Amino acid sequence: MAESNFWTDSLLGRDRLDPKRAYRFIVELNNYDSGATWYAKSVTKPSISVTDTAHTYLNHKFYYPGRVEWSEISVELVDPVSPDAAAETFAILESAGYHIPTSTVQEAGDLTTMSKTRAVNALGGVTIKQVDSDGVALETWTLVNPFIKSVNLGDLSYENDALTSISLGIRYDYAHCQTRTAASPTGDEVFRRPSGNDDNSFFFRANTGGE
Repeated sequence: MAESNFWTDSLLGRDRLDPKRAYRFIVELNNYDSGATWYAKSVTKPSISVTDTAHTYLNHKFYYPGRVEWSEISVELVDPVSPDAAAETFAILESAGYHIPTSTVQEAGDLTTMSKTRAVNALGGVTIKQVDSDGVALETWTLVNPFIKSVNLGDLSYENDALTSISLGIRYDYAHCQTRTAASPTGDEVFRRPSGNDDNSFFFRANTGGE
């Protein structure tokens, strides 16, 4: 009898136990052409930090956990000619409420500024998926209320023949995370939605009040 190996044993006829790989991912930015899936180059996954407060007593320090904070993510896009990722990015910023102060705008009395609602709607949804060798999602992150915080259009050099790229910093409130595991190949999650909710999705949350 062959020795069992948890790295390679098949699950229901599929190699779901193959470890997650860094290059097997899809990023979807809803309001970019085709969701920017084919010209996204890299992405950072959501990360969490917990603040702490120290209490000093004589020679000792005791620490207490505070608030949970979600760090912004960065997405790097190759800048193709069609669609033009730079033009799409500036169109999103304009839809979010940023208008360049030209004389025409000033004469029209345009006092528009950015708002959270406009910024979130302009970018649309942001989803990060890690997939297996068959393209089936193993882990899906969905950002809640994402908006563009920073844009870097990259550098140019006569010594560099690489494709130009755009780096986006994206801020969000918190994120849902749905995963597939060996124990539940049809879709399950480590963190369950509080009881009493109708849907069966699972997620990480930054707030403590439930939904």
